[in-house]
Amino acid sequence: MPVYLDHAATTPVTPRALAAFTEQAARGGNPSSLHAVGQSARRVLEDARESLAASLGAHPSEVVFTSGGTEADNLAVKGLFWSRRDSNPERKRILCSSIEHHAVMDTVEWLERHEGAEAVWLPCDAGGITSVEAVRAELERAAESIALITVMWANNEVGTLQPVAEIVALAAQYGVPVHSDAVQAFGHVPLDFASSGLATMAVSGHKIGAPVGVGALAVRRDATVTPVQHGGGQQRGLRSGTLDAAGASAFAAAAADAVGRIEQEGPRLAVLRDRLIEGVRAAVPDARLSGPSDGAVRLPGIAHFTFPGCEGDSLLFLLDMMGVEASTGSACTAGVPRPSHVLLAMGLTEDEARGAQRFSLGWSSTDEDVDALVAIIGRAFEQARQAGMAGHESTIRTASVR
Repeated sequence: MPVYLDHAATTPVTPRALAAFTEQAARGGNPSSLHAVGQSARRVLEDARESLAASLGAHPSEVVFTSGGTEADNLAVKGLFWSRRDSNPERKRILCSSIEHHAVMDTVEWLERHEGAEAVWLPCDAGGITSVEAVRAELERAAESIALITVMWANNEVGTLQPVAEIVALAAQYGVPVHSDAVQAFGHVPLDFASSGLATMAVSGHKIGAPVGVGALAVRRDATVTPVQHGGGQQRGLRSGTLDAAGASAFAAAAADAVGRIEQEGPRLAVLRDRLIEGVRAAVPDARLSGPSDGAVRLPGIAHFTFPGCEGDSLLFLLDMMGVEASTGSACTAGVPRPSHVLLAMGLTEDEARGAQRFSLGWSSTDEDVDALVAIIGRAFEQARQAGMAGHESTIRTASVR
């Protein structure tokens, strides 16, 4: 079996989540139907909503099930922008962290092109931490023109935890709502929606052991969010559409397990992560750890490196051939790789950013997984470096026919 070190992309489905999914999927039923099977599905759905709400630190009425984190981010960013702009046409500005996931960044850019929004990209430091002072300056300059602020809870590439609490506290002084993409953080670090002060918060099931295709948006009860899609009026009219009771049940089960074991699993993964970091550095002295030097402000399961002089994709494919599955963490559009916008925002050059590699751990990760990576990373790096940056295009062509 290959060694799987790409849990930040998706993590294996847990036994409890799989059991919850298959049990309800076998029953079937539309939760909106009035007959017995439909009402049984409805009970499963609402039990899942209550359970997930408890894991999030939210009220059940604040939990809106979605198809995943991307839909949740779209609903939050578009919905908050439209509702705020409709109540005051001067509210056109969106303050957005420069290291957001594309589900947020691309949504903000779409609102710029089609809805007259004005994006303000918040800078970050070399560790990938969004500037609180930049938020303060924009609020003091013209808070009345700000529709919303969006800053992720933890970065999906380098794992940096963001100063969400500080930003929310600043925004609250001016009555500006804040959205947070917590997809990478939920189930890995403690979070509580009720005490966070956030207007909305996006989470996803497949990052914590649920199947792909289910997520949720926590929407504070006093927040006004304009719906993105329309239809049957389900979920308080915020997200119409027949609900996936089986997926919701699996998500709730995975969330209960993940949140319930944070106190044990977080430290376990942090020890594994630090062991991985030390092993990679020993095997490849030139490897540079991305993100903050303080492990306390880094997700326990993510270790991100840049490897000078080699193409990240080349290293990725070599590791794959040697039995280790990881990720570059960079975007790829139409088969043309681009340096990570996160790394560029952190001040890396394009050449440095092209040597990126992310290793991410999860509930199934073991000491043996880390040892397997450390045993081959030096050899893989030397082969990738010999290929050099000039081998980039041929590597991509080879990958496209694999």
